[in-house]
Amino acid sequence: MLEDIHDEMRRAAEPETTPIEEYAVIGDTETAALVSRFGSIDWLCLPRFDSASCFTNLLGRPEHGRWLLRPFAEAQTTRRYVGNTSILETTHRTATGVVKVTDLMPLGMERADLVRIVDCVEGEVEMQHEWIVRFNYGRTRPWVTHLERVDDEPEALTAIAGPDMLVLRSSRSPHAEDGTHRDRWTMKAGDREEFTMNWFASWKPVPPPTEVERRVAKTFETSQAWAAQCTYRGPYEDAVVRSLLVLRLLTDTRRGGIVAAPTTSLPEDFGGVRNWDYRYCWLRDAALTLEALLGAGFVEATDLWRDWLIRAIAGDPEDMQIMYAVDGGRDLPERELDHLPGYAGSKPVRIGNGAVDQRQTDVLGEVMIALQDARSMGLSDSDRGWAIQRAMVEDLAEHWTEPDNGLWEIRGPLRHFTHSRVMVWAAFDRAVRAVEEHGAEGPVERWREIRDQVRAEILEKGFNQEINSFVQHYDTTEVDASLLLIPLVEFLPGDDPRVLGTIERIEHDLMRDGLLLRYRTEAGVDGLPGDEHPFLACSFWLVSAYARAGRVDDGHRLMERLVALCNDVGLLAEEYDVENNRMVGNFPQAFSHLTLVGAAVELAAAVAGRPGTD
Repeated sequence: MLEDIHDEMRRAAEPETTPIEEYAVIGDTETAALVSRFGSIDWLCLPRFDSASCFTNLLGRPEHGRWLLRPFAEAQTTRRYVGNTSILETTHRTATGVVKVTDLMPLGMERADLVRIVDCVEGEVEMQHEWIVRFNYGRTRPWVTHLERVDDEPEALTAIAGPDMLVLRSSRSPHAEDGTHRDRWTMKAGDREEFTMNWFASWKPVPPPTEVERRVAKTFETSQAWAAQCTYRGPYEDAVVRSLLVLRLLTDTRRGGIVAAPTTSLPEDFGGVRNWDYRYCWLRDAALTLEALLGAGFVEATDLWRDWLIRAIAGDPEDMQIMYAVDGGRDLPERELDHLPGYAGSKPVRIGNGAVDQRQTDVLGEVMIALQDARSMGLSDSDRGWAIQRAMVEDLAEHWTEPDNGLWEIRGPLRHFTHSRVMVWAAFDRAVRAVEEHGAEGPVERWREIRDQVRAEILEKGFNQEINSFVQHYDTTEVDASLLLIPLVEFLPGDDPRVLGTIERIEHDLMRDGLLLRYRTEAGVDGLPGDEHPFLACSFWLVSAYARAGRVDDGHRLMERLVALCNDVGLLAEEYDVENNRMVGNFPQAFSHLTLVGAAVELAAAVAGRPGTD
């Protein structure tokens, strides 16, 4: 009876659906896990970002897999990242004592390990441990056995199903109950328990135990050294550094791909169908990430991604996709996982992404801007690298007049989106600059002619004199937050009257309780039912546009509000529900963090009296 009461207390302490902002992320730059404030690892794909998950409680229920480690009694909980790292430290304070749980995925091991360390720092605390492994997105229950001990190695459990195997090591020996392994024990001040979990291919020998103390120290040193390369000094510096660390965590440092987020199907509309898989590498998002890293002094990051880009798009430029797998793979079929109820009942749960086959003409513009920024910072192109860029620009020269799906992957009719046309201009502009400023070879006269032709078309068809604003696409008077990029890519100066008019129109039409929507969904342009919430990247773009327009005070006011939306460990999702004060969408979101960095850099530049950040 007493144990039943305790179980009810435990369940009462955990929400049925953990709010997105209650998660933190840990990772090893090849995959990442989401850890809730309540001590549960609810999402983990192994061994890569785009692998199937083994813990899927995020999109389902505990029986779909999770790893819980927390006090049994109710606790007051605080957490932080240790220094400029992704080592998560969670402190639980109960009525009888205090424990500290340290979670990390060690860096530089070339194997997928997860470490959890529990230290009792005061009094006595009863702990609970629950390990539920379900491979293949919560669908496959593994065969779990005890591993025969070797010498003084810790106790170990192995979970195997098909190609996947996990080994869990600790001094504890949890008991099995209907596919779940549970344990309860009491810790006293000074006690420490170490848990390690390692994934490996099931046909390979079991790897040796993780050297916990050495790997924690090495991960700390590596992260601190990386963050020390940041050259940004200015307002919001702590938020900038944390955002850069998030971007690093989302960069596969073995293969070079940069994922948009480590999650899939966290909804843009709770209970709705706007649920997408973001565990892939969008060329646009990766290029924007590079721009953010370059702006903060991380020049060497470009080489890794540029090599990935060359491998991914090798072949006919007409076959270039908007997104790829982390290893450059092209096949990303979208399908639905009917066995999962979805986050907060939001179905369908999707893996893969059908937008892979869309035409998004803006993508090459972002790629060319990033690579031009890299050249300007002293990174020269390889012969093959420039040959690929030249081939892509030449292909764009043949197809630039065609309509596309646009930045937001509109699933409605193809349109001549103004932002896409601006990025076509940017692609040719940066190609011309590569020839004129860096001595690259190419048909510069032809590229210059097309650039001027695109510019004239945009000013004629993309700007509406009656509303004194650029428009979302040539056949509408609706506006789109992506129009804020017009001054940021230097199509027009930030104080040009047409830019100022566009900012005012966007403020009027797209502002919701002080934050920006991408566009008005009620206009029907995206071909999808339901609504969505303010998209955080758009509000950061508005900060940058304010800085370019000379509205620095407005920029700081909005920036302060946006930075305050970060959760307690500095993370941002894709969108924000201002009515219910909660995060929405995939998490953590590279787009939100890279635009935070860009906005801070733009504000600092404006305060210093410089119009841009060339």
